[in-house]
Amino acid sequence: CPSASPRHERRQALATLAASESPPMRRVLSSAPAAEMIGAAVAEKAAVRALSARAVSTAAAVATEEGGGISMKTKVPGPVGLRLMEQHGPQGASGGAISLFCDYRASDGCYLVDADGNRMLDMFSQIASLPLGYNHPSLLAAQADPLLATYSTSRCAIGLMPPMELPELLDETFLKIAPAGLSRVQTMLCGSSANENVFKAAMFAYRAKQRAKAGRGPTDFTRDELESCMVNQSPGCANDLSILSFRGGFHGRTMAALTCTHSKPVHKLDAPAFDWPTADFPALQYPLEHHAAENAAEEARCVDGARAIFEARLAEGRPVVGLIIEPILSEGGDLHASPSFFASLQRLCGEFDAAFIVDEVQTGVMASGHMWAHQAWGLPEAPDFVVFSKKALLGGYYFKEAFQPPQGYRIFNTWMGDMTKLLLFRAVLEAAEREGLQARAVSTGAALMRTLEAARERRPRCWGLHCRLARQQPDA
Repeated sequence: CPSASPRHERRQALATLAASESPPMRRVLSSAPAAEMIGAAVAEKAAVRALSARAVSTAAAVATEEGGGISMKTKVPGPVGLRLMEQHGPQGASGGAISLFCDYRASDGCYLVDADGNRMLDMFSQIASLPLGYNHPSLLAAQADPLLATYSTSRCAIGLMPPMELPELLDETFLKIAPAGLSRVQTMLCGSSANENVFKAAMFAYRAKQRAKAGRGPTDFTRDELESCMVNQSPGCANDLSILSFRGGFHGRTMAALTCTHSKPVHKLDAPAFDWPTADFPALQYPLEHHAAENAAEEARCVDGARAIFEARLAEGRPVVGLIIEPILSEGGDLHASPSFFASLQRLCGEFDAAFIVDEVQTGVMASGHMWAHQAWGLPEAPDFVVFSKKALLGGYYFKEAFQPPQGYRIFNTWMGDMTKLLLFRAVLEAAEREGLQARAVSTGAALMRTLEAARERRPRCWGLHCRLARQQPDA
C-alpha cells in the first residue's frame, strides 16, 4: 500500500503503538475498547506521526517475537478478496457488511491474515469476541478431547436432554467464575437471545407476584389469559409491562433486544419496536478530576430522569419491570459513568420492584481487569441478572433464585447453548489462570492509562477525543 494512503497511515499508526509496548500491553491494545479509543486518537495527523516515530526502533524486534509481525502484500481487500466478494454476493453476501475475507488457518495470536495473505495486527478481535486470539495452543489442544467430537457430531437439545457431563462442566466454567451472590446460570446461543430470555424471566417473575396478590399461584392462569395470549392481547400477553434502557446502549438485534438498543439508526430503521421507555445516560466531561461537580450533577439528572419514567409508567398502569444497562456503553460510543451512578440505578430498581439487569456481553470475562466489569462498582448486593456472550464463547446469563422460571418450556429453545463451547471455554479459563491473563489486564490497563495521561500533558485538547477510557479498577 502506498505510504501516503490514509488507510495505510491509520493502520500503521494503530500497529505502531502496540508494537512499541510489551507483550501484555499488546494484548490490551488488541481489545475492541482500546481499538476504538486509539482509532479516534490517530485520526489526527500529529498523533499518527508521533506513534509512527516510535515504531522505527521496535518493528524488527516485534516481528521476530511475534512470528512475522505485520506484512502487507496488497491493498485490502486485495484481488482474491474482491473475487470472493463477487462470488459471495449472489449467495446473499452474509448481510452485506463484509469488509474482507480471512484465512483463519494462517492467523495466530493477535495477527489476522486475510485471503490475500496480508498479515495485520487485529485491533477488532471478531467484534471483541476472541478471548485468546487466533489458534491459541490451549484451544487447539482441546480439540483432542473425545467429548468435543461427540458433542460436535451429536448436538444435543440441552434444555430437554442434556449430556451427563453438563453439571460438572458448568461447575468448571461459568459457576466457577460466577459473580458473588449469583449461583444460577442459563446458557443460550448469543447475547441477543440471552437478553430476550432475561426480559421474559423478569416479566414472568413480576406476573407471578401479581397473581400471588390475587391469591393465585404463579401458573394459575385464567381462561381469559390463556385465550388472549394466542392473539397477542392482554391480559395473557404482558403488553403493559416494559424494560427501561438507556440512550447509547446496545443489547442486540432481535426484537425486544433491539427495542432496548439506541446506538445507531442503522440497527433500528424499518423494524418495529415495543413501547418501552428510554432514559438518558450521563454525558461526562473529561478529564474527570477537572469536572467532578459537573459530572455529579449530570449523573444526578439522569438518575432523576429514570425515576420519573418509573413513576410515570406506574401511574399509567404499565410498570417498568426491568432496567438493563452496560458497564461501558461500548458500541454506543465508549460511554462511562461512576460506580455511584450504577448503584443509584440498582436502588431505583429495588424501590420499584424491577429487575436490575447488567449486560456484560462486551465487558465480561476479564476485559476490564475484573472477571465482570460491574464488580468495580462495589454494589451492596449482586444484580438480578448478569448477561454474557462474546469472550465467553456462547451466550447466557446468571440470575437470582427469585427469577427461576415457574415451569418448563417458558425459557426454552432447541439448543439452549452449545456443549462444544463449554469445553472450549473451560480451556480458555485454564489458559487464563495458567498465563495470569487477568492480572495482565490490570497491569497493562494501568500502563495504558499512564501512556494516555502523559499524552494529555503534551496535548491537553486531545484528551476528550481519545482518552474517555475510565479505569475499571476498584480505586478508579
